[in-house]
Amino acid sequence: MKKNILLLGGSHGIGLEAAKLLAGDHNVIVACRTSENLEGLDVTYIEFDVNTDNIETLGLPETIDGLVYFPGSINLKPFRSLKQGDFQEDMQLNFLSLVRVVQDLLPRLKRSPQASLVFFSSVAVKIGMPYHTSVAASKGAIEGFAKALAAEFAPSFRVNVIAPSLTDTPLAGKLLSSEDKKAKMDGRHPLKRIGKAEDIANLVVFLLSEKSSWMTGQILGMDGGLSTINLN
Repeated sequence: MKKNILLLGGSHGIGLEAAKLLAGDHNVIVACRTSENLEGLDVTYIEFDVNTDNIETLGLPETIDGLVYFPGSINLKPFRSLKQGDFQEDMQLNFLSLVRVVQDLLPRLKRSPQASLVFFSSVAVKIGMPYHTSVAASKGAIEGFAKALAAEFAPSFRVNVIAPSLTDTPLAGKLLSSEDKKAKMDGRHPLKRIGKAEDIANLVVFLLSEKSSWMTGQILGMDGGLSTINLN
């Protein structure tokens, strides 16, 4: 049976790979600022900016069975260089816009037999990393929010969070702009490579499926072993 899956962000990186995997098997709606890269995919595109637009005006199906929130930032700077506005921008995109979307979609999510919600955190929430204060703060808010939301709405719907390490997507372009940088980042991970977009997208598809129907309130590290394995 096809489900109504709403991907917020889905024209680049992990979101695009997830859209490719889900297209055809489900009624996939991609809501983001651009339809770039979506041509030829069996998805419905809706222009939408999570920071400014009202999702209730998009003409969505009355029932949403799966929701994935992909928008995020990589704002890596020394703490002394960050302004309060930097923290506010990261918090707005990564967390507050997510909260607003979930609140607006609650009636549609509750009409599903058991909707699945998938959010994104970062390995930097679990292990301290320099230059990640703003990102880790906003992503940490997502983890706490997801656990509380999962508890409050079980068993009506499930909520899980993926916490990746560095993944080869356009968002990470500056960190992977040369072969030397990429090799250095590969070497930081016990599995000796950074993530691929399809690695994370496969987990997204699993969390949206019935195969994960006994899983909620979880923070799932998808990080090449970085958060749990020390090879030194």
